[in-house]
Amino acid sequence: MMSMRRVVITGMGVITPLGNSCEELWDGLLAGRSGVAPISTVPVEYLPTKFAAEARDFTGHIDNFGPLEGDKKKAIRKGLKVMCRESQMGVAAAQRALTHAGLGASDALDPERSGVVFGSDYMITAPDDFAAGIQQCIDESGDFDFSRWATEGMPHLTPLWLLKYLPNMPASHVAIFNDMRGPNNSITLREASANAAVGEATRTILRGSAEVMLAGATGTRIHPMKIVHTLTQEEVARNGVEPARASRPFDLNRGGMVLGEGAGVIVLEELQHALDRGATVFGEVLGTASSSVANQSGVAQRETALVNCMKGALRSADRASSSVGHLHAHGLSTRSCDEAEARAIHAVFGDDAARLPVTAAKSYFGNLGAGGGLVELIASVMAMRHNRLFGVLNYETPDPKCELAISRGDDEAGSSFLNVSVTPQGQASAVIVGSVDA
Repeated sequence: MMSMRRVVITGMGVITPLGNSCEELWDGLLAGRSGVAPISTVPVEYLPTKFAAEARDFTGHIDNFGPLEGDKKKAIRKGLKVMCRESQMGVAAAQRALTHAGLGASDALDPERSGVVFGSDYMITAPDDFAAGIQQCIDESGDFDFSRWATEGMPHLTPLWLLKYLPNMPASHVAIFNDMRGPNNSITLREASANAAVGEATRTILRGSAEVMLAGATGTRIHPMKIVHTLTQEEVARNGVEPARASRPFDLNRGGMVLGEGAGVIVLEELQHALDRGATVFGEVLGTASSSVANQSGVAQRETALVNCMKGALRSADRASSSVGHLHAHGLSTRSCDEAEARAIHAVFGDDAARLPVTAAKSYFGNLGAGGGLVELIASVMAMRHNRLFGVLNYETPDPKCELAISRGDDEAGSSFLNVSVTPQGQASAVIVGSVDA
């Protein structure tokens, strides 16, 4: 059964710093337009970085969710109050993907044969959610009195507060709004979540458990607490550089990653099911793999994890490394991660690494967290469809430790690509997508 079935992409939806549609994303990439700008949603007075890639066109208004009507529009509008920003972006990208696939109508799906796999970061409450309750517990000396929290503070929390921040909520909301009663799963592997979600959704269809699956991921690094966490744990581009030039993967003068936010969703469908309904096929998922590697002290081994998942994806696809048209790198723009990724690419592709075009959309919009991998995959699908690969923004001075064929915007995308992601904890994931000759 698994060997006879094929899984294709029939719809795509995005919420990104370059816009809220695949066309806006593609136009921004071709134009070399950066989505990085001064932060507008979080106080930055005391932060060492005052810029990020915000999804500025996404306000959470019902109109951001694409063309909706009737009961579905009412349900989503009502549900917004129990969604944090990440969930809202994820649901919006999902609805846009379903519309793009021609499955937006309420009766377009077989409920029992349709499901969802969604990836996310850890979700964390906003300080404003607790402000009123904390204020009630301040004593006469101006100190917080925890003994008063249960009786005087907690009543000021929104009753359904917790539902806003559970990482399984994007998948739950999407399934409920669209009556998708089939397999439903949530993955929380940080940046590796997106490709892992695609892999799980693909295998669900291959084993015959569904005909249609949504594979999505959503994330943000632009949050008061997450910014603090990231600044204390990772290499982040600091003040003193022009925002639009801050994210520069594999460049010798890179200064760290840029914070971002966004979501991406693809509709995966069994090939014959897609052909029978006359769907447009944008690509086929040929192979997927994941790997997690740390040494005995618990220190992440990102290079090894990347090698494992890239080789695993090639084995899964039964493809030689020479057949890959381009590689969409994680391209974090940090000193350590870019070097580890470059070594991994050479380990997998050998002599082919010198000719394999490498791109990295993070140069345009930074690290979108869990959502980044799917937005990047969609960008590469668009590139494959146009057979034109967008260049790596801000790549000016090659780093001798990252000797790769970095795209300058004049390469063909080829008929297949490998999309990779990795976390600071050594979790990596990869997906190979190719064009379809049905």
